[in-house]
Amino acid sequence: MAEETNKEPSQKDPSEKTKPPASDAPIEPPKTEPSEAKPDKPDKPDEVEKPAETDKAEKAAEETAEKKPEKPQADIKPKAVPSPLKDVLLFGKFDVSEVEVADAGIARYIDISPIAVPHTGGKHSSRAFGKSKMSIVERLINGMMRTEDFTGKKIKSYRAVEDAFVLIHEKTDRNPLQMLVDALQNAAPREEVTRLQYGGISVPKAVDVAPARRVDLALRHLCQGALESSHKSKKPIGECLADEIIAAANGDVTCHSVAKKEEVERVSASAR
Repeated sequence: MAEETNKEPSQKDPSEKTKPPASDAPIEPPKTEPSEAKPDKPDKPDEVEKPAETDKAEKAAEETAEKKPEKPQADIKPKAVPSPLKDVLLFGKFDVSEVEVADAGIARYIDISPIAVPHTGGKHSSRAFGKSKMSIVERLINGMMRTEDFTGKKIKSYRAVEDAFVLIHEKTDRNPLQMLVDALQNAAPREEVTRLQYGGISVPKAVDVAPARRVDLALRHLCQGALESSHKSKKPIGECLADEIIAAANGDVTCHSVAKKEEVERVSASAR
């Protein structure tokens, strides 16, 4: 038996010594890190070598940027084209570029754009709210033709307004268009009375005035005040209109336009 045990190791095949020991679990291949599997590629994308064509394009772009002449920032920006109406003077005498409307409610209904001759021939008359696109000076001229004294007499009304603006500038040393805008703001009522009928009874009710109507009423009252004051004195109509505009711009309650506004607002306050 001892000999058999001694002979067993010698009888084994030498090739069996290299075989791995048998096991039930499958053998997994050895894991390799990305750096070991691909040693040639860099870890960071920034280290990737750029092709020669890219380098040449970048160098060419840098050279062209350096060759460009340096210009100030003001020259690089596109310059604003000056408006042809910027230097237009009202009646050829008054600059209206600095005129402002402080009342935001009626600002869009008072056109103060530069115009030399405020006469458009009624081209906005057939459009809705077209009068808001008409110069406020032309609307004043048209308002002076509301009575029998100036009906259809556009040139006479035009000269009266021009004379009034010249007198305003001489008396106050201010822009006459700015004085007209201030007068409209002070003479425009903010509230008026309407009639509501309940059965057979009509009840007065206070309502807010639309912005377009505010401007209409202010122009109407200014023109009416100028015409009424001209009937009571020997002053020319241009001087009467100038006095009415100056008084309304200063908020004088004794003038016709501001007094009319105060009366309407007082009545509407009692009808609230």
